[in-house]
Amino acid sequence: MDRCVVLVDAGYLLGAAASLLAGEPSRSRITVDHAAVVAGLRERAELETGQPLLRIYWFDGAPDRVPQPEHRRLRVMPRVTVRLGALTRTDGRWAQKGVDAAMHAELSELARNRACSDVVLVTGDGDLLPGMMSAKEHGVAVHLWAVQAADGDYNQSEDLVAEADERRVLDREWITRAIRAREVAGVCAPPTPRPEIQAILSAPLPEPAGSTSGSGRPDPLPGALPAKNGSSPAPAGTEHPDAAAAAAAAKGVPTPKDLAVLGRVQQAPTPHPAPNATLRWSSDKTWSERGPGNGPDVPDTSGLPTLATLTSAEQRWADREADITAVSGDPFEVGQVFARRWIARLTDAAHLQSLSTHYPRVPHRIDGELLRYAARFGLLAHKDDQIDEHDRYAIRAGFWREVDARTVAEHAPAGD
Repeated sequence: MDRCVVLVDAGYLLGAAASLLAGEPSRSRITVDHAAVVAGLRERAELETGQPLLRIYWFDGAPDRVPQPEHRRLRVMPRVTVRLGALTRTDGRWAQKGVDAAMHAELSELARNRACSDVVLVTGDGDLLPGMMSAKEHGVAVHLWAVQAADGDYNQSEDLVAEADERRVLDREWITRAIRAREVAGVCAPPTPRPEIQAILSAPLPEPAGSTSGSGRPDPLPGALPAKNGSSPAPAGTEHPDAAAAAAAAKGVPTPKDLAVLGRVQQAPTPHPAPNATLRWSSDKTWSERGPGNGPDVPDTSGLPTLATLTSAEQRWADREADITAVSGDPFEVGQVFARRWIARLTDAAHLQSLSTHYPRVPHRIDGELLRYAARFGLLAHKDDQIDEHDRYAIRAGFWREVDARTVAEHAPAGD
């Protein structure tokens, strides 16, 4: 058959692109316009092989082989077939399993059935060498494409390069048509230092437990009960609040647990002069007072409806279709899309003004829903099931940008 087929190792293509554009192979450092990637691959493959495209096979890994949002978007595109291997975590790192074997099997099957005359491989893994040799023996011309290496050297197996019939490089100009480095620093300004936190961190701490006084004997810990018959003033293995406070200060900005420890130190019979520690909490780096005895799970009292309560079954179906086909998954855009839907479905315009009064803290229930929505776009992948801090900033920045734009529009004069 006089047709061409493209087999793409997504791990290689996107990892090498991230190294080239962002300086490290983490795919979280780039944003990808998958429709533009597919269009670019098709155009170049047909141009270089002189044959019409039969199909693009996109090979990638996914946790438990469950399609991620990008895979769902890709598999509904014309002439694209997605094949998934497993994504497993070993020694703290994510690795694809089964992707090379799937590519080898597909390549051999296409060649054996004479389904195409030309195969384009976008990969660098030498494990595909036997499949490439088998395809050539069946009369298929093999074109090997590389992504321009960040250091100017090869990022492909030399044996694979030597065996290919034709070789090309996808250079920086081609890559940047559809892939760009994610600008994490400029999305949101870094938070300004909190004076109350600085006061806690700068408070003098007592000498570490076990230091000696002028008498040459160890000083008792502040607040310790008098020792009896020379016994230790505290049970072995008990962490004293001063030691915990010193550890908290050494970490930088204290956690709520650290602040509570500092508060207990103040209540000791011989407290050190630390300021009153106020327990505060936030999900977006902006602090909110918590009353005495209240924990982080205090219900949200903002009274604002969640997007789920505002969305009908028909709208939910349409939202999923739009997420698959129209939303790129960029964190900033994800926040904007969520806010746009929430605002459009409000039945009471006063809710929008009420939300604005919470700026810059997203109310707790809405913030949790926003982050769960963002998780659909693969923003949890490769990050220990936690959304990256910079991504969280970008998600919330996009949310507030859309809220600000809609609030201004609500108050704009009719003639504007």
